[in-house]
Amino acid sequence: MTATDTAIEPTVELVTREERRSTSTRGTGDLVVLAGAAAAAVSLTALLFDRIAPISGVLGFVVVSYLLFLVVYALLLSIQDSWLAVRDRLASVVVHSLALLALLALVFIVVFTFWRGRDALFHGNFFVTDMTAAGPLDPLTSGGILHAATGTLIEIVLALTVVIPLGLLCAVYLNETRGAFARFVRTIVEAMTALPSIVAGLFVYASLILGLGMNKSGLAAALAISVMMLPIVIRAADVVIRLVPSSLRESSLALGAGQWRTTWHVVLPTARSGLTTAILLGTARGIGETSPVLITAGFGSTLNLDPTEGPMVSLPLATFVFSGSPEPTMIARGFGAAAVLLAVVLVLFALARVLGGRPAGQLSARQRRRRDRLSVRDVARWEKRA
Repeated sequence: MTATDTAIEPTVELVTREERRSTSTRGTGDLVVLAGAAAAAVSLTALLFDRIAPISGVLGFVVVSYLLFLVVYALLLSIQDSWLAVRDRLASVVVHSLALLALLALVFIVVFTFWRGRDALFHGNFFVTDMTAAGPLDPLTSGGILHAATGTLIEIVLALTVVIPLGLLCAVYLNETRGAFARFVRTIVEAMTALPSIVAGLFVYASLILGLGMNKSGLAAALAISVMMLPIVIRAADVVIRLVPSSLRESSLALGAGQWRTTWHVVLPTARSGLTTAILLGTARGIGETSPVLITAGFGSTLNLDPTEGPMVSLPLATFVFSGSPEPTMIARGFGAAAVLLAVVLVLFALARVLGGRPAGQLSARQRRRRDRLSVRDVARWEKRA
């Protein structure tokens, strides 16, 4: 009997399943303490507002209840825990409360905007017509935001045409060079991040419209929007490029590649997902600007596809003008435009979250399949050459 014919019986080992230990410091008792402190705080506040002090108001009730909740919660924890543990639990409660407050504010803004704009959103003409044949007193069955949506799309595309090459090149320059001028550029970029949007609009208006004689148009608005988008893209891309492991650069340089070839073929492909996220964040910032468009493009009610001539309205500007009208139908159109703008921004931030969820160098499933196909093709080419 040969060795290949010999059947080897597999050995069976009894493996005890490892029990996972919970590292959480919270238990059922902590939830009971939280619930008891909340109930006691609400009861004391109700007693204070109703029987003791002549004060009222929902906001004051909530604030006093929260402060009493922190006091009662600290007293209950101090019975069995040390002062250090009490401070830790209080800090945790405050942080979670602030996060919950921010989430509730975001949900309220989204729900309120869509609820107020529901009358306009349920009409099909709202998305496919402009305001040429509609006035403030006309019903929602006439008029729409086609001119504003189209103007926003054209202006953002033109702004991205300027921002993407300048922003990525500046981010690469800040990471690949050293010196006083690079530090100066980084300082300017950080200062431009806090630049008010009205200043960007006034800069383009003074330099291009008044100085060079350019007409108010979508192109001028796109240039003003690009001034606001550029520092966001530069800073986000700068952070992403910094996350590229230095070992990749060193390996490329050790193989004989130059600095430019290393940057183009190693650094930028590795940070591709993060750079896409930076562009999407800048787009979300620029798509919501109002004052630069009002100063540099003006306002009109007709559809304009020429970005070099005539007023070109954007969704934020249409929202601002419509909501400022005293007519209920115009206010409904304003909230409808705001709902569309809010949906676009939320989609952009969701895409930025999904695309930026992977660290630098980690490939998606599609990118791994493409890498495998290229590897097989390279192997076949080398075998053929051999």
